[in-house]
Amino acid sequence: MSRSLARAAAVVDRRVTGLSPQVLAELVAELGPRWQTCRDARLAGRPRRRAVGAGARHRLVFVDRLLATLVHLRHGVTYDVLACWFGVSRSTITRAIGEVRPLLAERGCTVEDGIRLHTLADVVAYLGAREQVGLLDATEVRVRRPAAHKAGRARFVSGKARANTVKALVITDAGGRLLSCGHTLPGSIHDLTQVRQAGLVELLAPIPGATLLADAGYQGLSAQTAGAVRTPRPARRKNQLPVPPALAAAHEAERRAHSAQRIRVEHGISHLKNWRALSRHLGRRDHLDNMPRAVAGLVSSQERAPRPDQPRRPPKALPAGTAG
Repeated sequence: MSRSLARAAAVVDRRVTGLSPQVLAELVAELGPRWQTCRDARLAGRPRRRAVGAGARHRLVFVDRLLATLVHLRHGVTYDVLACWFGVSRSTITRAIGEVRPLLAERGCTVEDGIRLHTLADVVAYLGAREQVGLLDATEVRVRRPAAHKAGRARFVSGKARANTVKALVITDAGGRLLSCGHTLPGSIHDLTQVRQAGLVELLAPIPGATLLADAGYQGLSAQTAGAVRTPRPARRKNQLPVPPALAAAHEAERRAHSAQRIRVEHGISHLKNWRALSRHLGRRDHLDNMPRAVAGLVSSQERAPRPDQPRRPPKALPAGTAG
């Protein structure tokens, strides 16, 4: 396939990159100058034997580098397949994705009015300023098992997933739209430990308007955050004393109401997992530090992008003899 046909297929069909042409144009306009600046700074930071601008031209322009990175993140396509698709070597694709992926991770998640949330502190401040409710959860990405006879081989074994995983912290708004995804840790880390190491407890203390809903895995966090993190009431155990049916029904209704509000974060995580690079990662585990942030920024940009106006369907004709 020629490079022009590959570029046209990736831009026109949203199924290839998961992004609309409008979002792709914004990415090119935003990241192109930044990529060129980083490249010039890298070349200027070492002794040169050629003049600036000399040497062979890039066989893979920035637009193709961006599209190759998006296809890799969206479908988990190997570097060899991308190299055949764009007509370059595997090392060129590896270098291109390694340059573009950190730029995507630095964009942050897009919210209304063009505001970008880059850090967890930005997310907490955003929720507190608008007195909105956020949804907190964690997702696990399967990774390759570390080599045998190496220290810390069991660190990535998740007791919940029963596999080698890396855990990422996810925060969405009440509608399930992504606000943050990152702070990756090995899968054996408990959810509470991940939140504490991320500094969420200290960030929620000075901002009274921020509220987060979490599942039962975060029980105990409410007391540490003065009620800023709300978890469901514990389920009744079989060995507890019986209570009146009215109290039991109220207890169960409260748990269901909390679950109905919190389920939106699962929808947000499902949008992340549509990008195959976060379903199962076959590359180096140290790349997972910026990969969830890059995908979350892309998903949030697509969620906030205006949708094209759909043509209105004509009203159905009323049956004969029916009053209009």
